[in-house]
Amino acid sequence: MADAVARIRSERSGDLARVVIDNPGRANALGSALLEALRATFESFAADPPRAVVLTGAGDRAFAGGADLAELGALDVDSGRRFITKVHEACDAVRRCPAPVIARVRGYALGAGLELAASCDIRVASEDAMFGMPEVRFGIPSVVEAALLPRMLGRGRAAWFLLTGRNIDARTALDWGLVECVVPAEALDAEVNATLAAIGEMDPQAVREQKRLLAFWDERPLSEGIAESIEALAQSYRDGVPNRLIEGFLAARKRR
Repeated sequence: MADAVARIRSERSGDLARVVIDNPGRANALGSALLEALRATFESFAADPPRAVVLTGAGDRAFAGGADLAELGALDVDSGRRFITKVHEACDAVRRCPAPVIARVRGYALGAGLELAASCDIRVASEDAMFGMPEVRFGIPSVVEAALLPRMLGRGRAAWFLLTGRNIDARTALDWGLVECVVPAEALDAEVNATLAAIGEMDPQAVREQKRLLAFWDERPLSEGIAESIEALAQSYRDGVPNRLIEGFLAARKRR
């Protein structure tokens, strides 16, 4: 476990956090202990949420090259169930993190690594990024957070992606809605920082509430989502924050 913890680096600077999957010699492959450390890292943000979190992989080769194949090849029915549950728990901790999570994707995002990226709120990719779900090549279906893909891509594209096991490049991922932005590799950090800066200009409580609502909308019927949204807006006035922000905006506009 100590080795796995060393391979998840969590750095916090002010109100921003950066989490790095630090296993570049194995394309940042995700083994059980590393997945547990990743889950624990994101769960730790609940007590004192940053404004935003960047999740990335060490080096230029991969964001995360998927599940550790050596471990995957040694599983049986029971250990397979335990392993894939750990993949889900890590992805779910990212989705449940109160702060927005930005995936900084350089290189490969495959299998469990792509599911991890899909669990983030925003994905910014370099032009050399590649995405794939190769599980069918190894005799297993894509599962857990792969269930997000039909919502993101549409059922037909998700079916092509999952049934063929073929990779897609960054531009195709952008066209399909898998990522939100694609830039040259040398501009990747600048684009991530610009996204962080935009989030940083917003009221942090409103941002956290918006993320909560996005998750609620994903999982509930439309009518429940609208009802929850009405209450969320009403409750946002309990401390007078919108009143102060709107008053300041109007005063600044008047001065201009």
